Amino acid sequence: MQEYEDATAFLGHWGRFQQRVFLLICVSVLTNGMGGIFIVFVADTPAHHCLIPDVNLTIDWYRAVIPIEVVDGKQELSRCSRYRLDVVRNLSAQGFLPGRDVNLTDLEQESCVDGWSYSKDIYQSTLVSEFDLVCSEQWKKPFTSTVLFLGVLTGSLISGTISDRFGRKPVLFMTMGVQAIFTFAAIFSPSWVVFVILFYLSSLGQVSNYVSAFVLGTEIVTGKVRVLFSSLGTSLSYAVGYMLLPLFAYFFRDWTSLMLVLSLPAFLYLPLWWFIPESPRWLLSQGRADEAEAILRKAAKKNKVEAPQTIFDGVHLQGDEEPSKEHFSVFTLVRNAGIRNITLILCLLWFVLSTGYAGLSLNTSQLHTDPYISCFISGAVEVPAAITSWLALQYLPRRLAVICILVLGGASLYSIQLVPQDLSGLSMTLEMVGKFGVTAGFSLMYVYTAELYPTALRNTATGTCSAVSRVGSCIAPFILELSAYSKYLPQIVLGTLCFLAVFASIFLPESFGQPLPQTIQQMRKRERIKCPCMKRKANSKSVVMLESQL
Repeated sequence: MQEYEDATAFLGHWGRFQQRVFLLICVSVLTNGMGGIFIVFVADTPAHHCLIPDVNLTIDWYRAVIPIEVVDGKQELSRCSRYRLDVVRNLSAQGFLPGRDVNLTDLEQESCVDGWSYSKDIYQSTLVSEFDLVCSEQWKKPFTSTVLFLGVLTGSLISGTISDRFGRKPVLFMTMGVQAIFTFAAIFSPSWVVFVILFYLSSLGQVSNYVSAFVLGTEIVTGKVRVLFSSLGTSLSYAVGYMLLPLFAYFFRDWTSLMLVLSLPAFLYLPLWWFIPESPRWLLSQGRADEAEAILRKAAKKNKVEAPQTIFDGVHLQGDEEPSKEHFSVFTLVRNAGIRNITLILCLLWFVLSTGYAGLSLNTSQLHTDPYISCFISGAVEVPAAITSWLALQYLPRRLAVICILVLGGASLYSIQLVPQDLSGLSMTLEMVGKFGVTAGFSLMYVYTAELYPTALRNTATGTCSAVSRVGSCIAPFILELSAYSKYLPQIVLGTLCFLAVFASIFLPESFGQPLPQTIQQMRKRERIKCPCMKRKANSKSVVMLESQL
């Protein structure tokens, strides 16, 4: 049986066709970088205190009506309480002065019954100031971030199966449209509940778009170009989009204006439908060899090479049988013990990396007093992470690369608690080293996962791992809230997860230097998992059934 990559070798690796696909798909990833974490600006909490209505108070009492609290060793105005306004008004009318005639600690306090006054030093408005997500409603802010990741989870799970059934290209553009339309609609939300619903719907397309673009490009380009695309290309595009986010946020400081600006690029990318082809590899796996050949013949013309008279003579991604008409889902990943074990370990690694990435990205406001600089630093770290992952994919076995990068990330996060409080710059550096580790690990896992599964299951497997990983993203905002109990507890939790993933990754098979598997049989020829608890052999009947299906 002739291999797919051998049959398409006449195209070369880096002609005009591959260059165009490489560039256009990377351009589409820019929107993911800009939209992936914009919630740090849209839902940031500006400085605030209880609103003091227009009442007859002396200047001294107007300044003293908000209690002073000590937070992290610093004095600041209370955010959720004030001295009882009726009492303060009577004392002011009688000529008593705060601190001299009246001991303020003896005065009764009340909640912000008249609302809040928000500082506009940084933002004109945010979701928090728009819907008063503070004090007793403060839980709604991390929940909003969780909703984002819940949508990503759902979208990743559904889009993977749809993509393997209907194609990479339709899902890529469908998810791009969903993301743009509902992000735009969320601008007009009359309440927080409506915003959350629309925000959830828009997030269905966020990472689903990235996964579809990643798999499409991975299946079209070959050889070293595939490694370059799947590591450096997509990761750098995402990082550039990430670094552009604070630039847009700086000039558009109203949350509705920022969301409007971020929704527009996706609409501009929709014309790329006529320039990005479907995956010939996927078409062939569906028995649509004529369509796959038509795409490759057009590619040959662009590359100015001559295509053979019959491109796929003797090439079947399903083995020696005719392509199966059966459709596959996430359940296909758990029917066979060998595939199930690999899937479970990969899901654990994706979960850990997603938890770390989301937690450290959402924590950017703690890095620097200026949130725009913080976000830019957090995005800039992804550039060396992308380059490192590309070099690792070029020269290191996948398993070793993943283990090394996780050890680096976990060790740096553990070390933060040892840094003296007066060395805040060193703490920031260690936290960014931790983010460097999980970001590079994420880039590695996309490639590693795609290399382990056959064509008919590749997008389903990647989408499933991505969906499971978003459970970690969903809990990440609440892990950050653990800092209320211990300042460094979030970093300790994330570091512990990294070392747990190091142990699990030991039992993964290796894929370095091997072509993409086309059948279940080729996948099973890879190095077997050697974990003692996984020695039970797969049911031979189920293996034969899967191989005949794929």
